Amino acid sequence: MKTLYLECNMGAAGDMLTAALWELLDETRREKFLNTMNGLGLPGVEVRTEKAAQCGIWGTHMQVKVHGEEEESLDVNQEHIHEHGHEHAHGHEHTHCGEVHPGHTHDHVQEPVHGQEHSHEHPHGHGGEGHHHHTGMAEIEAQIGALALPQAVRQNALAVFRLLAQAESHAHDRPVEQIHFHEVGTMDAVADVVGACLLLYMLAPDEILASPVHVGCGQVRCAHGILPVPAPATAYLLQGVPAYGGSVQGELCTPTGAALLRHFVKHFGPMPVMAARAIGYGMGKKEFAQANCVRAFWGETADRQDEAAQLSCNLDDMTGEDIAFAAEQLLEAGALDVWTQAIGMKKGRPGVMLCCLCRPEDAARLGEVMLRHTATLGVRKTLCTRQVLERESRVLQAGEDTVRVKTAAGAGARKAKLEYEDLAAIARRRGETLAQVRRRLAPLLEE
Repeated sequence: MKTLYLECNMGAAGDMLTAALWELLDETRREKFLNTMNGLGLPGVEVRTEKAAQCGIWGTHMQVKVHGEEEESLDVNQEHIHEHGHEHAHGHEHTHCGEVHPGHTHDHVQEPVHGQEHSHEHPHGHGGEGHHHHTGMAEIEAQIGALALPQAVRQNALAVFRLLAQAESHAHDRPVEQIHFHEVGTMDAVADVVGACLLLYMLAPDEILASPVHVGCGQVRCAHGILPVPAPATAYLLQGVPAYGGSVQGELCTPTGAALLRHFVKHFGPMPVMAARAIGYGMGKKEFAQANCVRAFWGETADRQDEAAQLSCNLDDMTGEDIAFAAEQLLEAGALDVWTQAIGMKKGRPGVMLCCLCRPEDAARLGEVMLRHTATLGVRKTLCTRQVLERESRVLQAGEDTVRVKTAAGAGARKAKLEYEDLAAIARRRGETLAQVRRRLAPLLEE
């Protein structure tokens, strides 16, 4: 199957992930991506790529300019720290205490900088303005929702921003509605997030894997104090994700990078056995003793296989209603599938074989369910290996109708199906036939 493996040995930032993915495209699609991003009409945003080197290794830096300016790192000892004291470990990702710059990150700070008051007034301004506009989540949703992009790209971008807002809400103990994004940082982050989502849509991997995430160590400066690395929002997003600190001083994994990984990556661990066809290098701007980059490996892995247990029993003294009830109980208890099969039993009696497919670790528990709800005196168990597709379920909106779409990919195949229960509910509500609803909503499968 087509596999994307992200090597996060120096963390992850939105611009670095985007640059690494961009390098996996051929020349024609690289140009198409840049033309699409610059044609979206994001206010004042211009996206460019530039060659960059780290420790003698060449890759790509994804440059995002807003009103002609790119956010840059400033020296710790500078008298004026822009907005909230930006220090950028990667050159693109930053988070504040109480206000969000998802598009920028902090550098390691040994000591607090005293005597610097927080101010929204800046003599240099962005785009000639002396103050910054702050954008709420509702405005972000409206802006991304209006972009001329495939629906799947917009939905993924919105999901990533909602993860960011939830993380900041948790970190600062504020409702999501009160989380605001700084204007320039927001446009930079929108470009990073939308760009990453668009590139993954163009690549269409069957599965996305990643290494454990290096988060860096030390402390990072915020307008209202000194925070530990990883910053609270990043730490919140990486819950359940394998991560480590190491000896590199600085914030390596940023909130936007963490949100993108959390949303897209199915499994974190060592690189699988794969035949790489292309390798992308997404470069950060800050220089460390080791190459500051995200590597993206694009290639083929063996189709996914896992184990399943099949439970079965023969029944010749139960009614159809009782067997149907037992099947329902097995499904409610977590069976992957339940079915019946007509069989002939001893003394020529017709019977029914009740079968249940489940995960091996659930076999004992589901065997007890089968014994409790049937007349059988014993349950047979067979372990089997199965070849499976990667599955995903999405919720899509079509006007007033909400419907779940089940998708599966792998072995060179991609499949999609509208959820029956949702179609049936829409048909009942609208007084339509199931076939009419299915035909009307069929275009959702092409998104």
